[in-house]
Amino acid sequence: DLERARAAAHLADEAHAGGRSLGPLHGVPMTIKDSFQTEGCVTTSGAPDFADFVPTEDAAPVAALRRAGAVPFAKTNLPIFADDIQSFNEIHGTTNNPHDVTRTPGGSSGGSAAALAMGFTPLEIGSDIGGSIRVPAHYSGVAGHKPSFGIVPAHGQIPGAPGTLSQSDLAVTGPMARTADDLALGLDVRSGPDRWSTPAWSLDWPEPRAEALAGFRVAAWLDDDFSPVDADTSRVLDTMCAGIEAAGARVDRVARPDVTLEKAFTVFGRLLFAALSGGQPPAKIEHMAADTADTSLGFVKRSTAMRHRAWLSDNERRQQIRERCARFFGDVDVLLMPVHPRAAIPHDHSRPQWARRVEIGGVEHDYLDLWPWIALAGLAYLPATVIPVGVGGDGLPIGVQIVGPFLHDRTTIAFARALAEVVGGCPRPSLASD
Repeated sequence: DLERARAAAHLADEAHAGGRSLGPLHGVPMTIKDSFQTEGCVTTSGAPDFADFVPTEDAAPVAALRRAGAVPFAKTNLPIFADDIQSFNEIHGTTNNPHDVTRTPGGSSGGSAAALAMGFTPLEIGSDIGGSIRVPAHYSGVAGHKPSFGIVPAHGQIPGAPGTLSQSDLAVTGPMARTADDLALGLDVRSGPDRWSTPAWSLDWPEPRAEALAGFRVAAWLDDDFSPVDADTSRVLDTMCAGIEAAGARVDRVARPDVTLEKAFTVFGRLLFAALSGGQPPAKIEHMAADTADTSLGFVKRSTAMRHRAWLSDNERRQQIRERCARFFGDVDVLLMPVHPRAAIPHDHSRPQWARRVEIGGVEHDYLDLWPWIALAGLAYLPATVIPVGVGGDGLPIGVQIVGPFLHDRTTIAFARALAEVVGGCPRPSLASD
């Protein structure tokens, strides 16, 4: 969308020359994930049926960015309907990981993460229902923030279909960037009431619980028999903890919320696939279930046809887990967790998503075995900030998930800012130096 972007940039220059500010993102050029409707610009969500779709209005996050003075100039790639952790589709092809082009940058915000890693854009919009901000940030070595549920309006994303007014359970939209400061800025300009709550709703952020690492009460849940991490991930996260302790903070490796990783993942999985099925046509729901016929992913098949009574039971389980997390964060400020049990996976488009296999620590696993670590923050509506904290022996970035109490988004971002001073910033891909 370069012609309109140049015109907007020219207006921003004129405003600056006249002493006027267009907002905190005055004149900042940026890209937009292609699931977010962008007025006057083709928005496909990776789907052939939308190859020529030009929205007549912006999605809520895009409109907020324009109001803040940003200048969108291009769209970034994703899997069809943002429904994979590998970013490829029939329209725009495959997005590669800038650190190793044989691997995926993650998904669904994979194009967003790749563009950030390469320096094509300073800021992006991500969306996250099953890790779609956190996984690309981890795989591509950039920063991403999954906000607390319900604080960033997301109307206008595809799916659902254009004109959809409801927001899916678990789904959030949040900033992706290369620094914690830019995450904070991106969150500030987009957070607020949705279209229904505008007359009376306001947001008063709790202040960060600390600023320097030594001031934080830190817990680290870095491995689990239910989802063992590989050797590179374990080494990088252990080194990170040593750096935190050298900076004056105590890292408690025993403290846990009163819920097992397996329990959180099981409840999350059922609610996730129920939420995903809500925006899909019946044929797609049947296809999702059929993909699991020869795998151990039984709850996928059950969730795609979940009765409302069963959903209510799982929602109550979710609320009980949220209460346990709230008690846990009475004594802890941040909980450090892996994002995935390994670094970026190789491209694999040979089979339907849930029929794929993946290697973790030298052992072949079901594709869904990559997901347990992202479950708790999603299930309990908690904020989670991801930044890169090191690289594996293969040179691939490895990130950490900084989880905090509900609505304490500024705490997880503040911890990310302080941690980055110890572990360094985003690694520069060798491709960016060519």
